[in-house]
Amino acid sequence: MAGRDEMKLLGACFSPFAHRVEVTLKLKGISYEVIEQDLQNKSHSLLQFNSVYKRIPVLIHNGKPISESVVIIEYLDDICKQNPLFSPDPYQKAMARFWAKFAEEKFTEVVRKIIVTEGEEQEKQVKLAIEALEILEAELNGNKYFGGEIFGFVDIVLCWISRWVGVIEKTADVAILDLEKFPNLEAWIQNVLHLPIVKETMPPHDKLIQYFAKIRQFALASAAAN
Repeated sequence: MAGRDEMKLLGACFSPFAHRVEVTLKLKGISYEVIEQDLQNKSHSLLQFNSVYKRIPVLIHNGKPISESVVIIEYLDDICKQNPLFSPDPYQKAMARFWAKFAEEKFTEVVRKIIVTEGEEQEKQVKLAIEALEILEAELNGNKYFGGEIFGFVDIVLCWISRWVGVIEKTADVAILDLEKFPNLEAWIQNVLHLPIVKETMPPHDKLIQYFAKIRQFALASAAAN
């Protein structure tokens, strides 16, 4: 990357997806500017640079926008070879992409639903989330990170677990991540939280609680009204 390259990130402190991108930028040693977004009053920049989904994060590199956190992470790995996120082995790279996709579809998307549901539907989603964690626990198999000894692509995709899951458990009054049941994940979380690039970008716990409590309250009130 050229020294004159300009990186701007349209994000928000409460977003685990923007957090992933910030962790990647810091890991790569790339200078960037965060432009905090209010999703209740979406900025002209957000609507302009992500006219399809109209959501964060959006990375603007020399005026060119890239949307969707996983796409952004891979883009950053392509343009900056420092601290590569993938093994050079094609099979290992394919497996990293497989596990990231599994995590997104079978855990992240399920947890989204836990926030905004209650009763039997919420119980169903909690069960699905725990089943996904059981599979991820087995995949870790005692390794420091999902890629072995090196913090990489799958770890970045999942690093939001280390702070956001506890917040969601509290605001939705559910139990998802039993650390006694998942010792590999507990060790992994501690390894992730000790990384300066993760700690430096981690939002305050109380702000996350307030944000997700409002999201849940609004979602349940809307569901009741309908």
